Amino acid sequence: MANKTTSKAVATKASKILSDNRYGKNTKSVAGSALSQTPSKKSK
Repeated sequence: MANKTTSKAVATKASKILSDNRYGKNTKSVAGSALSQTPSKKSK
């Protein structure tokens, strides 16, 4: 499996899609998938 991550810009748009009721479940599924591939925020 490839080690790919979602960019911050795409993650921001995906988050907005998930919170907007105008989009269908397929679109929200893709947005959720994109968010699941964002790098984790590790605190030091």
